[in-house]
Amino acid sequence: MGLDDIRQSPADQGTVRLIVRRPGVDERETPAEATLDCTEGLVGDTWRVRGSSRTPDGSANPEAQITVMNARAAALVAIEEDRWKLAGDQIYADLDLSLANLPAGTRLRLGTAVIEVSAHLHTGCAKFTARFGLEAMNFVNSEAGKALRLRGLNARVVTGGVVRVGDVITKEPSP
Repeated sequence: MGLDDIRQSPADQGTVRLIVRRPGVDERETPAEATLDCTEGLVGDTWRVRGSSRTPDGSANPEAQITVMNARAAALVAIEEDRWKLAGDQIYADLDLSLANLPAGTRLRLGTAVIEVSAHLHTGCAKFTARFGLEAMNFVNSEAGKALRLRGLNARVVTGGVVRVGDVITKEPSP
């Protein structure tokens, strides 16, 4: 498995493969379902209270409320499925997350929730490197890796709702 397999991810209709909630530093829960909320993001996750170094006041970045990683990319860098959650994303999907397929502003329906893809780039960081190695970080941050969004994409919740493992993910018509 490699880039060719990742490039074969479905473009218009994918599947939620894993949901991860981060209730505390270095803690991960993998519920079968979760609630996405316009204010809180993934309910029970620390996104809002953790804040961001990328906002002027250190508050949570609304453009990075939800992070989605391609399940095939996660499988490639993590090797074992029980290690996917270490990447730190909340939704792992079998879906083509590339810039060409999902430009900023694209809306995705996951269960009864809708998220909107952000222009805010999601890249590998020191934690990702510590968990998966420098080679994996260089791979996801390469030119091809960024075009395919191998590290994942950032999004915000525009319609709250429930998402479950196994739910279909579809592109919504433009508003």
